[in-house]
Amino acid sequence: MDRTDFERASGARVRELCRSGQWTERTFGMALGYYQANLAIVPAAYAFEFMLFCQRNPKPCPILDIMDPGDPVPRRAAPTGDVRTDAPRYCVYRDGKLVEEPSSITHLWRDDHVAFLLGCSFSFDATLSDAGIDLPHMGGNKGRLSAFISNIACQPAGRFNGPMVVNMRPIPRRLLVKVIAISERYPLAHGGPVHIGDPSQIGVDLRKPDWGIYTPLAPDVEPVFWACGVTPQVVAMQSRIPEMITHSAAHMFVTDLRVADPSPLTPLG
Repeated sequence: MDRTDFERASGARVRELCRSGQWTERTFGMALGYYQANLAIVPAAYAFEFMLFCQRNPKPCPILDIMDPGDPVPRRAAPTGDVRTDAPRYCVYRDGKLVEEPSSITHLWRDDHVAFLLGCSFSFDATLSDAGIDLPHMGGNKGRLSAFISNIACQPAGRFNGPMVVNMRPIPRRLLVKVIAISERYPLAHGGPVHIGDPSQIGVDLRKPDWGIYTPLAPDVEPVFWACGVTPQVVAMQSRIPEMITHSAAHMFVTDLRVADPSPLTPLG
């Protein structure tokens, strides 16, 4: 099974593949034109504080959907979906430590779980590619964006606090303005960059990514950094809350929301 077979698949089709266990890899380059989402699940006792954290930090945590306690179905973003089964791989954090990376969390689901879907910058990669901007992770790097824990502090909310995670795309200098203009059109996918240029200014060493792989820079290229939806995982570790369940980095939940829709979350009726 090749991901190119599913470049133009629907979000629902990719979810079906994950649910059946037919797809367990990263989701870059799949269901182009649909919003991909980061996932964070917390106990209901922590849900309000986490929602505040997301609202105060919309760059790393743009909210696509929030489920009712115990409900695994994203009623707005993917009405036929199930957050327990429809991502390729998950991470389970307890007391700030990663303890499990299952392919399904059905066995862990409880009536007090509240799930959040947060936008992902994979969602606008197809738009950048269509505009003639080469993205290494869409080709030879096999979806492995370099991601780093930065020194950019998130705004705290209750027990949730920690640094912003950023990912890096190498962009030719002549295309910087174009890339910024395109990505800023998609605030639900992290919007425009949070930093351009010298990585040390945000506490990043490009040779030592926390996720993904080192991406060397050509002479005419600038490192461009976007906020990343892995931020809640770092916040869970730093805040040491009893439990947070997330997607595994780059193994996203694909929604039914269309990137081309200027207002994908506008209520119907």
